[in-house]
Amino acid sequence: MDLTKQQPYATLSIILHWIMFLLLVAVYSCIELREIYPKGSESRDTLKAWHFMLGLCVFVLVWVRLITRWVTLTPNAPSTLTKWHRLLAQAFHFALYILMICMPIAGWLILSAEGKSIPFFGLTLPTLIAENEHLAKTIEEVHKTVGSVGYYIIGLHVLAGLYHHYIRHDNALIRMLPIINSKSEE
Repeated sequence: MDLTKQQPYATLSIILHWIMFLLLVAVYSCIELREIYPKGSESRDTLKAWHFMLGLCVFVLVWVRLITRWVTLTPNAPSTLTKWHRLLAQAFHFALYILMICMPIAGWLILSAEGKSIPFFGLTLPTLIAENEHLAKTIEEVHKTVGSVGYYIIGLHVLAGLYHHYIRHDNALIRMLPIINSKSEE
């Protein structure tokens, strides 16, 4: 069976998926790479600021993705999937969307509660809550924990795509690849 003939996702969905992937790589990279610089250094502070700003970009883009998902046709899952596989896929997609919505809000709340400015590409966004050091630390612990769990959620999403492609040999991964889909439109 020629998998490139299967129904792909809408082009906008594919573009948003891969932009989000790159944004998430950048968000995680910034917060991890800051560790190589000493606390209080300009490089460390710059990476943290980029982590905040890119995290807010994730927050904006996730709403665009959700709207796109609601207004464009989402292709059916491969017919070979069992009900259990479909439920698992839905649960992980839900977890990814929760991650992309809640983590930026938590970051914004942390900065607000710490009494810090919320940078966004030259703008300073308003605080969401009053300064509260104890609350900031609590939210930050949750943010760090969920961020660590995010590695597993994202990793399992990637492994699922590879599993579908290399083991199940269905079109689940192919439908989200822009190169394959642009060739199938010719």
